Amino acid sequence: MPAEHVAVVGAGAVGCYFGGMLARAGTPLTLIGRAHHVDAINRDGLFLERSDFQAHIKVQADTRIEAVRGATIILLSVKTTDTETAAQTLAAHLGRDTLLVSFQNGVDNAERIQRVTGIKAVPAVVYVAAAMTGPGRVKHNGRGDIVIGRLPRLENVFENAGISCRVSDNIAAELWTKLVMNCAYNAISALTRSHYLAIKENPLARTLMEELIREVVAVASTSGISIASPEELFEAALKLGAAMSTATSSTEQDIARGRPTEIDSLNGYVARRGRELGIPTPINTALHALVKLLEAQARGDYMSQNA
Repeated sequence: MPAEHVAVVGAGAVGCYFGGMLARAGTPLTLIGRAHHVDAINRDGLFLERSDFQAHIKVQADTRIEAVRGATIILLSVKTTDTETAAQTLAAHLGRDTLLVSFQNGVDNAERIQRVTGIKAVPAVVYVAAAMTGPGRVKHNGRGDIVIGRLPRLENVFENAGISCRVSDNIAAELWTKLVMNCAYNAISALTRSHYLAIKENPLARTLMEELIREVVAVASTSGISIASPEELFEAALKLGAAMSTATSSTEQDIARGRPTEIDSLNGYVARRGRELGIPTPINTALHALVKLLEAQARGDYMSQNA
């Protein structure tokens, strides 16, 4: 079987980290991203910094979506706010056997992609702390593992690149479990500009996380999704805070850069779904509202009604 060719659409921190790991292992790869990153990558290579190595990695990069042509696997790593637009733009360039993998936060991206394009995307759960430290430069701060359904093509590509890839027969539960972790840390990190370890170690923040997690589990359960107990998920959240101690959330990074956040797909999603189901979600609702206010202030839009 010919080698897989991977394209990463949305070459930000997550896309560049996993793309860099794949390219470093020799996987044919194309990064699709913003011009200032693409120019730097084509000139110098992608600079990938981890605790165990730092290297410039030669990889193709392009700003044009049509550069995905010929790819057999596409990792869609755009913000959840751009899911439908990106999927519609991609649709004309996919081969018949191309796998489109949602490498995104949130629990409903695959459904949204299928609704607007008819393409049955593959949902993946991604755990990594990474940040772009300059044009074409990505720094790894913690974890770097993936959960997918049983798809040998994907398993082989990731495992050959030294990327931990766990197979699950219940990917919906895995997506909701990741949503719990995102809801627990993202908003608090953005609102307080705190690293994960500081949040984990603060007694008041821990209490907030514990109650927040109970809300998410209640919404998941009423939605027909069975995940671990609130107590087990709270312990997992504390372990995550320790494992990604120096990380700040992607929401915090977006606020710092004056960019739109994904909070509508995180705490905001839980709040909306809770209202639909009649489940109270006061903590998720409050955190969502506060991040939306901070987001509006960061871009100078004090009258924003996008909630």
